[in-house]
Amino acid sequence: MSLIRTNEYNMKAYQAGDIEAFERLYERMQKPLFSFLFRYTRDEQLSIDIVQDTFERVQLTKDRYDESKGTVKSYLFQIAYRLMINKLNRRKKWQTIFPFLTPIARVRLSIDDTLTIQCAITQLPDKQRAVILLAYYDDLPQNEISQILSIPVGTVKSRLHTAMAALKEALKEEFRDEGRH
Repeated sequence: MSLIRTNEYNMKAYQAGDIEAFERLYERMQKPLFSFLFRYTRDEQLSIDIVQDTFERVQLTKDRYDESKGTVKSYLFQIAYRLMINKLNRRKKWQTIFPFLTPIARVRLSIDDTLTIQCAITQLPDKQRAVILLAYYDDLPQNEISQILSIPVGTVKSRLHTAMAALKEALKEEFRDEGRH
């Protein structure tokens, strides 16, 4: 049986309730997905996360797969690509708004700068701190933050905006006082 036919068979079996078929599908497809994502992003951890997110999405939406619209492989790659683009767009947005909180920029910070930022974050009110940590450090979308904290998405947006303004002000003063920009 060819790889494509095996993937189709595993997906149909999984849709029918065979959990082991899902595991076989994961075993066959996780490496090709990772390779594609890593070549695109050059970020190993992000690629690993997106592969996991892809298969989580498949678990949640297994009944949406329709063989007449394409292969299982193309279905998985489509999910992975969309997840990757969404995460990269969020990172770009956060890096533009708050460059020192994005994972790429964090690596380049000195220990003193990192401690200064961490200290500023700890000074935020608890509700704002939770939203900042989930959005920037855990790279979660606002709808997931909303679910985790049991608050409306609008409240997540409001708390993010308020927290970012407070951090920008605190850090602007901190970096200005120390002659850094």
